[in-house]
Amino acid sequence: MNLPIRRRAGVLFFLICSTISLSAQENRGRFPELDKTPIAAKTKPNIVLMLTDNLGYGELGVYGGGILRGAPTPRIDKLASEGMRLLNFNVEAQCTPTRSALMTGRFPIRSGTYEVRGVGAPDKPEGLTQWEITIAELLSAQGYATGIWGKWHLGSTEERFPTHQGFDEWYGIPRSYTESMWPSSNETNSLWPSVGAKQGWNANVVSPEPIFEARKGEKARQVAKLDVAHRRTMEAEITNRAVDFIKRNATAGKPFFAYVAFSLVHMPTLPNPEFAGKTGNGDWADCLAEMDHRTGQILDAIKQAGIEDNALVIFTSDNGPEATHPWEGDSGPWRGTYFTAMEASLRTPFIIRWPGKVPASKVSNEIVHVVDLYTTLAHVGGSEVPKDRPIDGVDQLDFFLGKQENSNREGFPAYVSDRLSAVKWRNWKMHLFWQENMYDPPQKLPLPKIINLLTDLKEQRDVNMANSWVRQPMEKIIRELEASLQKYPPIKPGTPDPYVPPK
Repeated sequence: MNLPIRRRAGVLFFLICSTISLSAQENRGRFPELDKTPIAAKTKPNIVLMLTDNLGYGELGVYGGGILRGAPTPRIDKLASEGMRLLNFNVEAQCTPTRSALMTGRFPIRSGTYEVRGVGAPDKPEGLTQWEITIAELLSAQGYATGIWGKWHLGSTEERFPTHQGFDEWYGIPRSYTESMWPSSNETNSLWPSVGAKQGWNANVVSPEPIFEARKGEKARQVAKLDVAHRRTMEAEITNRAVDFIKRNATAGKPFFAYVAFSLVHMPTLPNPEFAGKTGNGDWADCLAEMDHRTGQILDAIKQAGIEDNALVIFTSDNGPEATHPWEGDSGPWRGTYFTAMEASLRTPFIIRWPGKVPASKVSNEIVHVVDLYTTLAHVGGSEVPKDRPIDGVDQLDFFLGKQENSNREGFPAYVSDRLSAVKWRNWKMHLFWQENMYDPPQKLPLPKIINLLTDLKEQRDVNMANSWVRQPMEKIIRELEASLQKYPPIKPGTPDPYVPPK
C-alpha cells in the first residue's frame, strides 16, 4: 500500500517534506533514472484525463454535432469554453496503440503495441512490457495518487495490469467491449439473428471477459463478467469510482492523476437504462446524452472538492468513429474510419482546461499528437521523462498555457498496425498506402499521394505533381524515425518480461 507524502497545510502553500511515498521508492527501485526527477516545491496540480472510446470528431456540439446527432452536449461544450479546444489533435489508428502512446510517450511501433491483439500465449503475452515507464509511474514517483477506471487494453495478464504499471487502483476490463456481445449471440428472442447454442459462443471454449478490481500490491479480483447488461452500466460504475477517488484524495490533500477511460461510444453503443429513451432519438443520442452527463459528474466532483483552480482537466478520444453497422459514428468534415490513416481516424476532439493558466475560449489548428501528453503531463507533475530510451512526445505545456501560438510539433508518422501508411507535416499529408475504411484492403501506392488539408478536407485530390517539394520535410520525418528504430530496435509483440534492450 502507498504511504502518503507528509505535508503541512499552510494558508496558501503546502511545504512538501522529503519523505517519499513507498510507491515512489518501488518505482525508483525498478527504474533508477527516476531518482533524477525533481520534487516540485509548490502545490502540485491535480490531473484528470477523460478518454472517451471511439468518439468521432463530429459528435459533440462544440465540434458541430450535439443536436445534429440527436442530443445536446452542454457540459462538454461549456468545458471547451473554459479552456482550449484543438482542431488538429491526433491519435493512433487503433485502440491499443493510442493507449500505449498515451502511457509511454512512444510511438507504439517501438513498444510492440501497434495493433489490437487477442489474449497471447503464456510465453507471448500481449500488452506493454514492464520495462516501459508509464506516465502513472512518473507521477507516482512524484507523490501522486494514481487511478484508472475503464478499459486498459495494454495487457490481459496479472503482471501487465495497470496496478503493475504505476496505478494505485483500477476497475475495468483488460480488453474490448465487443466481447460483451458474446453471451448474447445465442439468444433467440431478440431482433438479432441467433447463431445458435450448438455453434455459438461457449464459455467452456472461450472464457467471457472479466471485469476486475485491483489495487497496487494485491492480485486483481474478478468482480463480474462482461455482458450486455454490465456494458450498459459500465459508464456509471467508472464515473462513480472516479468521483470517489477525486473526493478522497482532495480531502486528504494528496495530488492525484485520475485516468477516466470512459466506455462510450464503443460498440455495442448502448445507454444505461437510466438514459434509454431519454432523448427520443435512439440509442446513439441517448449515449451522447449520458456521456455529457457523466462528464458533468466528474467536473462537479472537482468543483465540490474545492480543487477546480488546481486541476488540469483533459477531455479527448482514443480513436475516430466506429465503422461497424449499426453503430457508425460521425467524423464531421473528415473522411474515413478508424483503423486507417485517414483524417477521420487520426483527428479526435480535444479540450484542455486549467483555470487561470490555459486561456479560455482558445481554438487552435496546430498539430498535437497523443504522445505529447506524456511529456507534457510529466512536466506538469514535476517529473522528467526517461533518458535511456527514445521518447517521441514533445512538451506542449507552453503552447497550452498560451505562452506561444505554435505547437512544438510540426508533423508525425501515421502507422496502421506495423505499416507506415502516411505522414503529416503542417497542413500537408503524404499517403503511402490508401485505405478509406477499416474493412477495405490497404493498397500500396506506386507514388505517394499528397493532400493539402486546408483545401481538401475529404482527401480527394492528389496534388503531388504541383507540390512535390513537400515530400522532403515528410521524408525527413521518415528517415529520422528509421534511424531511431535502427539505433533502438523496437520491442516485438509478444515479448515476455523481463525485457532487456539489446546492447
